[in-house]
Parts: sequence; C-alpha cells; structure tokens
Amino acid sequence: MRFATFSGPPSSGKTSVILRTVSEMRKKSARICVLKFDCLATDDGRLYRENGVDCAVGLAGSLCPDHYFVSNIDDCFDWGTRNGYDLMVSESAGLCNRCSPHIQGCLSICVIDSLMGIGAPKKIGPMLKMADIVVITKGDIVSQAEREIFALKVRQANPRGIVMHINGITGQGAYRLAALLQQAGEPDTLKGAKLRISMPSALCSYCLGETRIGKEKQKGNVRGMDLDQAVTHHEKHEDT
Repeated sequence: MRFATFSGPPSSGKTSVILRTVSEMRKKSARICVLKFDCLATDDGRLYRENGVDCAVGLAGSLCPDHYFVSNIDDCFDWGTRNGYDLMVSESAGLCNRCSPHIQGCLSICVIDSLMGIGAPKKIGPMLKMADIVVITKGDIVSQAEREIFALKVRQANPRGIVMHINGITGQGAYRLAALLQQAGEPDTLKGAKLRISMPSALCSYCLGETRIGKEKQKGNVRGMDLDQAVTHHEKHEDT
C-alpha cells in the first residue's frame, strides 16, 4: 500500500487538494482512504464520504494533534493494509507552524496558500521545509507577479522540493500531483519508521493540565523571553 502525508496551515486548502487529486486517481479504479486528524471537530469525514472516498477521523481533543498522529499512525497503516487499499493519505490538523508530521521513506506534501503573504514560507517549519512536494493554492486570487514571488519564497524555504500550483475549486494542476502519488513508496509497516525531524519539545506543566499562571507553577520544558534585549519606543526616541 502506498502512503503519503499531507500537512499545511489551517484553511490552506488541504482537503480540497486531496479531493481533487483523489478524483483523478479514482478514474483508474484505485482504492483510497484518507486519515483525517484534527483537534475538536471536523466535517471533512462527511465531505470525503459524500465524494465516495473512505475516511477515518481522529480527534486529538486536549492532546497536541501531531503527537496524537504519531501515536496512532502505525495502527492506522496496518488497518489500511488489512482492508486492501491501494493508497492511504493522512491529513494533519496543521495548527502549529513547527509541526513535523512527515515520515522518512514516505511521500510528504505540504499545502500552503498564496494569501498568507510573501513572508509566510520562512515562518513555517519542517512541514514545509522538509516536504517532498509543496502545493500552492489560491493562486487565481492574486496577481501573476504575486504568484511568482510567493513561489520563489517557497523555493527559497525548500530548495529540494517540487513546487506546484493547484486550484482547489477547479482541480487544475491536480493531475500532476496524482501522477506523483502513484510513485509514492510502499512500506510494509510504519512500526519502527522515523519522523524526518523531532516533534516540538514537550512536556510542561501546562501540557499536563495546569491553568494557573506563575513561575512556581511552571515545570518541564520552559523557556523565558530575554526582555533585556528589548528596545522600547521611549528608548528609540532617546537614541535619535
């Protein structure tokens, strides 16, 4: 069974890209399942099923959605293998720009939209910088110049990845991604596989449910801001 991970910031168009790409692949009678990981609620499972795509939904609740993903993905993969799917893709919640839901040896896709601003690519961590493919959406809404500059910024953030544009409404460009997914690796299992980079550091007292503010309530991985380096508005005027 082929396997690929989809990640990206919220509302970047991950679900639309997957639906358009899967539609191209199903023309060749491929059996496909989507693993939808989210936090508190999602209607995407219903959306996939309405479009004839099998979907399993996992909600992380109070847990970090990417930690929840890693804790469940090997069992999900084994379940997909037993059910005879040709391709399984996971769609992450994408709520943290430090997220890293990509696995060594598995095709990884990051979806990012043109409306985020030209500075966005450098602010996004491993889920963009370590992706094999970066899909840019909503390019039809911006000018050609903005579209090209944004793509350049993406290439600067991820020089090795394939960068492409897909229209999530019309599906334009999805055929190329479908062809690349046909070449995705076919691991026997994900047990023992490794992430491309470690997850964000944990664990702190607030991860464990603490709600009170104060240094005496902080335990675990805690990092303070260096306020001595801050320059106030008043100091700027004094310098000038």
